[in-house]
Amino acid sequence: MEITEVRVFLKDSPDKKLKAYVTVTFDNAFVVRNIKVIEGTNGLFIAMPSRKIKQPCPKCGFKNELRSKYCNQCAAALPVAPQAVGQEASSQLEHKDIAHPITQSFREYLQKRILEAYEQEKAKGSSVGHTI
Repeated sequence: MEITEVRVFLKDSPDKKLKAYVTVTFDNAFVVRNIKVIEGTNGLFIAMPSRKIKQPCPKCGFKNELRSKYCNQCAAALPVAPQAVGQEASSQLEHKDIAHPITQSFREYLQKRILEAYEQEKAKGSSVGHTI
């Protein structure tokens, strides 16, 4: 599988952890949007597109975001989601990847290509989007 295009969309706020959104095209046939470039404690990394996990209301069945206290449909109190002992509240537990690399080697290749494009776009100082 070949990465045929990487488009980088820089974020304006320099003090935030989210640095850019990226769209990657594979084999001129398949696209993945909303890959995030994030500044972590050990440098830049990518986060794959994800969605919030939802839980159904026991009263009406409406799907609410995990850890909601009340149903957005019927306003009934929702049961508290069980948390593992000693486990902190983490956004990683509230989100599920929509698409992600299966192998570590492909993840490293994808991250390398995205971060190279990000650095090129940052050097340009443009927020228009960059294609390589």
